[in-house]
Amino acid sequence: MHIDILLYDGFDELDGIGPYEVFDYALGYAAEAASGDADGATAAERPGRVRYVTLDEREWVTASHGTRVGVDGVLPDPDGGDAPDLLVVPGGGWSARNEDASAWAEAQKGDVPRALDEYHAAGVRTAAVCTGAMLLAEAGVTDGRRAVTHASAVDELRESGAAVVDARVVDDGDLLTAGGVTSGIDLALYLVEREFGEAIADRVATVMEYERRYEIADTE
Repeated sequence: MHIDILLYDGFDELDGIGPYEVFDYALGYAAEAASGDADGATAAERPGRVRYVTLDEREWVTASHGTRVGVDGVLPDPDGGDAPDLLVVPGGGWSARNEDASAWAEAQKGDVPRALDEYHAAGVRTAAVCTGAMLLAEAGVTDGRRAVTHASAVDELRESGAAVVDARVVDDGDLLTAGGVTSGIDLALYLVEREFGEAIADRVATVMEYERRYEIADTE
């Protein structure tokens, strides 16, 4: 399971870092389970990887609360061999309409929505946390699709053409969305359970001392 988390200046820290931590723990625990080594396994033995990526080559981005986050690489071509199995886009600063650094600023620039549209067209599973869903909406990806976003932007998401669902996490097949900031952790744990099983998801939640919330609207 290869995961890329697409960062930009002004993204909300927890929107990106919360899911990253869940996936990182899960890949390590899955490697342990496969090898039978309780002391851990090497990165090479992990069943996938999780990375922070940006659209352009750079060393770091500055998040909405000032945290500088190092970048692992550039988002690859969606049709290339290095494309992730899952692309995660965080939100941040949408309602404040920060013109310099925010999800809203990225929507106005258009580069991130274009990249998301290309990934969606290529069939790559995409997940949005919080107002990251509005970047998908800007790309037209959520048109006619079941989705959710932060409470402050729900009306805008509905007006964009999405079928808004009252849930913490919405699974609409190749499109997943999560509501407010901490819901990104629930989204990641949900995906970990689907990919690696309930035991590993529960182990991650336990080590993070996070009480899972199960308001999931899925396709089943």
